Amino acid sequence: MQILRCVRPLVLLPAIVLSLLAAPALAQIPDLKLGRVPTLAPLVKEVTPAVVNISVEGKVRQDNPLYQDPLFREFFDVPKQVEKQISATGSGVIVDAQRGYVMTANHVVEHVSTAQIRTKDGRKFSARLVGRDPATDIAVLQIKDPTELKAIALGDSDALEVGDFVIAVGNPFGLGQTVTSGLVSALGRTGLGKQGYEDFIQTDAAINPGNSGGALINLRGELVGINTAIISPGGGNVGIGFAVPINMARRVMEQLVANGRVDRGRIGVTLLDLDSPADGRVQGARVADVTVGSPAERAGLRKGDIIVKANDMPVRSATQVRNLIGLTPVGQRVRLVFERDRALGNATVEVAPVTEERARARSSG
Repeated sequence: MQILRCVRPLVLLPAIVLSLLAAPALAQIPDLKLGRVPTLAPLVKEVTPAVVNISVEGKVRQDNPLYQDPLFREFFDVPKQVEKQISATGSGVIVDAQRGYVMTANHVVEHVSTAQIRTKDGRKFSARLVGRDPATDIAVLQIKDPTELKAIALGDSDALEVGDFVIAVGNPFGLGQTVTSGLVSALGRTGLGKQGYEDFIQTDAAINPGNSGGALINLRGELVGINTAIISPGGGNVGIGFAVPINMARRVMEQLVANGRVDRGRIGVTLLDLDSPADGRVQGARVADVTVGSPAERAGLRKGDIIVKANDMPVRSATQVRNLIGLTPVGQRVRLVFERDRALGNATVEVAPVTEERARARSSG
């Protein structure tokens, strides 16, 4: 994550007032006898106890610079790599108070040996790593002996729209819990080169180093994203931050809790975005190839089909379908609606293990 040095001040527009008026009681507008003053204080008080600070200690192996010197290698027993102790801080969100599960960003706990959780009220807990998934930058910790914790409700990130108000809560620069606000600037951002499964929420709510793993929350007080990255070419705030949608993070968490890892499968298709309107459509995913003997072929998909819905959700891009398939547990089924020769068809495809798909591909030549 690049350093973000300053925060752009929030301008309170009439639209914000209207949004707060329409929001639940958590985002009420008190009457201070000086006029009605917009405030998110009730909402913040409700949700921030679920956002925690994470301190991590770990070890990494690095190339030994002395090993690069041939004289040292010849006359001294110089190891090729050396072990280095590291520490890191970040943020996390309590998503299950009874079992003590905390969702965070993978890169916060990538080298974890020990982890300590600090709650808003100053209590400290030891935690263990349940599992992590570098491909989505999501990880899950479990607090040991959880007592009197408060979790946050999970929202529906698929219901987000550009222009929705959100707040970001985290631990920027190790300062302690900090709240910022902004808008959903864009949805479905991909191509950032950060990890394998990209479908980011873009927001102008200030996200800084240390915010990673923290909460992106809507005005209903629901968790809609896990903050993960920013773009900051000059080291200053350009108002571009990214969060992993909670619907994606939830599916990852379920597998991590159940198995300690994410087992990804395939259905045997190559997908491409529509580079030009096809049959009057500007959104969808074109099937560029179907593997012989694959679940997709058995379900009736063919090269040239345009997938327009996946599990009843309209398809915006090929990345969206790849993400859905990659996050669906092996053995479960994906419902697809496709267009072929200007007619719609349906296919229910079972997700198969990657090894099985590769074996079929090899046997089919």
